[in-house]
Amino acid sequence: MSEQEVDPTASPAVRFGQELRRLRRSRGWSQVGLSKRMGYSNTMVSYVERAMRPPTRNFAVKADEVFETGGTFYELWRRYAKASLLEGFAEFADAEARCRRLRTLALTIVTGLLQVPEYAEALAYSAFQRGAITRTEADERVDFIANRQRLLQQKKPPLLHVVIDESCLVRRVGGKAVMLKQLDHIVELAAQPNVTIQVAPFDLGENLPFKLPVTLLDLPDGSVVGYAESYARGHLERTRETVTAWERQYDQLVVEALPRAASLALIRKAREELAV
Repeated sequence: MSEQEVDPTASPAVRFGQELRRLRRSRGWSQVGLSKRMGYSNTMVSYVERAMRPPTRNFAVKADEVFETGGTFYELWRRYAKASLLEGFAEFADAEARCRRLRTLALTIVTGLLQVPEYAEALAYSAFQRGAITRTEADERVDFIANRQRLLQQKKPPLLHVVIDESCLVRRVGGKAVMLKQLDHIVELAAQPNVTIQVAPFDLGENLPFKLPVTLLDLPDGSVVGYAESYARGHLERTRETVTAWERQYDQLVVEALPRAASLALIRKAREELAV
């Protein structure tokens, strides 16, 4: 296939990257040159071209503006977002990649940033087996989580605070072997200086302030945004009044959850009971 052509059978993320590379090269621009025109880093441009990071809505709109493509990139982004991610999640991932601090509550399943590959695969491929998504979309979800986790591998990773509901520790996603590995991984991450993990125990009962998973992101400009999702879609919340209310509730959650040492003890206990 000529590099001037876009493979119509490729995934939406790959097609987006191929088209971006094709138009950039047709104008004789380097990745650095394009990044300056778009206001993004050349690393981001490189990752999007190679489908290593998902395009965001803002990135797609800016690409259409720079290349004067009249909505081509926006349409490719829309197809990508619809194909493999909840509505609104790509925008959240863009903010997550830039955050200085991340606070999140995990309900039912371990949050994506903490998932081992086998755990992520079990969730994605079970959705495929139920007919909820295609095999390609399942593969893209797994790859996307792996790319998100690069956030924790940076030279200066953000501060990460995670409250895990106790149900996440006992639900056997992927089976016994996968859960043993997942629990070990959580303990290992908790040893990192930028990571704090607490557990919200079952006996917290009605005092659990959130009924859905929620994430708070502190951004480089000093602002804080929130993200929450339902079964059908996600929503990035920027309204200061709402975000402030979420922060108050999260502070309450931190107080009500088990302290760090007790949380790790409960995680190790769950592992011991599972290993029997």
